[in-house]
Amino acid sequence: MKERILETADRLFYLRGIRAVGVDTVAAEIGISKRTLYNHFPSKNELIRAYLERRFTKAPASDKPPVDQILGTFDRLERGFASKGFRGCPFVNAVAELGAEDRAVKKIAIAFKESRRLWFRDLLLRLDVADPEGLATQLTLLVDGSIAQDLVRDDPSMARAAKQAATVLLANAGVEVGGSDAETKS
Repeated sequence: MKERILETADRLFYLRGIRAVGVDTVAAEIGISKRTLYNHFPSKNELIRAYLERRFTKAPASDKPPVDQILGTFDRLERGFASKGFRGCPFVNAVAELGAEDRAVKKIAIAFKESRRLWFRDLLLRLDVADPEGLATQLTLLVDGSIAQDLVRDDPSMARAAKQAATVLLANAGVEVGGSDAETKS
C-alpha cells in the first residue's frame, strides 16, 4: 500500500503540482481513506519528502567513455523533453512551489543537484581536465538551463543546443569530443 500511495503521489505531484494536490486527492485516486494514507505517511510533508526521495536517483554506472556519458546526458534530456508528461525538474518545481524556506525540501533538492554536479566532476576527473569542479558546474547549468528553456518554449531541441555548448566547453578544456559515440548520434 505504501508503494501505491507513493506511485500515485509521484504522478499527481509531478503532473499537477504539490500545492494543487491534497492528501484527499491522493487517497481518492487510490480508493483509500485519508486515515489509511496517514497510517503510512503521518503528514503531507512526509509524503512530499518521500516523493522527492523516490525521485532522487543516481546516474547509472556505465562502461562508456566519460565524454560519451557526459554528452549522452543531453540526448536523454531531449528524449525526456519530447515525452508528453515532461514538467521539468521535480526538485526545482518543489522548491519553486513550496518556497526556499521549506528546509527539508530545499535540502533534498540541493543534495540532488549536487549529486549530479559531482557525477559530472567525477567523469571530468577521469578526463584529466584542468578545472573539473568549475566545468562540472557549467555542465550542470547547461542541463538546468535547457530544462527551463524547454519548459518555456516546449522545444526539445533546447537539449541539443545545450549539448553543442557542452561540446564546446569540453573541447576548450582539451577533451577530444569529435569521435565520441554521443557526438555522432546527434
